[in-house]
Amino acid sequence: MKPSKRILPVIVLSQFCCTSLWFAGNGVMGDLVTTFGLSESAVGHLTSAVQFGFIAGTLVFAILSIADRFSPSKVFFSCALLGALFNLGVIWDENGLASILSFRFFTGFFLAGIYPVGMKIAADYYEKGLGKSLGFLVGALVVGTAFPHLLKEMTHTLSWKAVLVATSILAVLGGTLMVILVPNGPFRKPGQKIYLSAFLKVFQNRSFRSAAFGYFGHCWELYTFWAFVPIMLQTYTMVHPNATFNIPLLSFLIIAIGGLACVLGGYLAQVFGTKRVAFMALFLSCVCSLISPLLFVLGSEVVFVAFLLFWGMVVIADSPLFSTLVAQSALPEIKGTALTIVNSIGFAITIASIQLLNEMRIWTSSNMVYMMLAVGPILGLIALSSKNKAIL
Repeated sequence: MKPSKRILPVIVLSQFCCTSLWFAGNGVMGDLVTTFGLSESAVGHLTSAVQFGFIAGTLVFAILSIADRFSPSKVFFSCALLGALFNLGVIWDENGLASILSFRFFTGFFLAGIYPVGMKIAADYYEKGLGKSLGFLVGALVVGTAFPHLLKEMTHTLSWKAVLVATSILAVLGGTLMVILVPNGPFRKPGQKIYLSAFLKVFQNRSFRSAAFGYFGHCWELYTFWAFVPIMLQTYTMVHPNATFNIPLLSFLIIAIGGLACVLGGYLAQVFGTKRVAFMALFLSCVCSLISPLLFVLGSEVVFVAFLLFWGMVVIADSPLFSTLVAQSALPEIKGTALTIVNSIGFAITIASIQLLNEMRIWTSSNMVYMMLAVGPILGLIALSSKNKAIL
């Protein structure tokens, strides 16, 4: 059964709308620091709060097999509403660091019912060409993640509170579109019970382990890079006082261009193979991490921005490909749970990476700290090479 042509665009639009919640706090970070008297280290803590909430959510969703036992579209809708509500909590005038961290934590918790569940919905509709479909889907996540930075650029007409209100409205819209226009997919095989052994069972599959470990290496770098893009741009202007950057706009472009890379990667995977393209993207992002300190000393603003744009593409291009490999190697009745488990572990890794880089920036002002982002890709490449030599 061939799905309606409207299904994928609706899933993609819904994913974009709802994942704009993810970096909404980062998009208005400067205003939060000023308004609530937060420290400069708050960028790492607030980003980690969302990630930690996402991890907690994915653990609960995986243990209870939510995405497999219940209609994925209804789960998506419910989580979109709740995520939007907690996102709005940040605009409360009596907030302090603890309350803002709590609101961001619960926003992340309900994102666990949006991002992996959206991939599960796509997998229920597209067995063939899943890599291309997930390329569009993760591309929507990327643009949604970057969108608050674009809204921030508009704060000469919009207050920071309006940015948060707008992202919450988008999330409600995305959830509504999903529940109304996307019924259960033709390849959905609902689970009938809580599958507590799924955590162990999925990793018994060698192909699954290979894809998962590659994804974990990718996660070490991705969200830390995204979180620190504005800081990288600001750092460059401090090293080169003559450089003038529109940091919110450039941050949006550097992150959002990854959406194009996800789509391009999906098409390339159809020609060269999913594993091979994923390996190459992970390798290129590793190289970017290793050479990044050199780019800060260059006097060319154009070269520096072009480098970050390229890094913004290769750092995410492999994400939908790893998710495709995970979905294809998991048992159909626990496909949603498998995707959720991998997301949970992957995003736990992002917290360690974000906090480590945050602390390293306190210890030293050297831009060599960004080389630590290469650790994850190196380990991911080793895992892919040892498990699947045919992709080299």
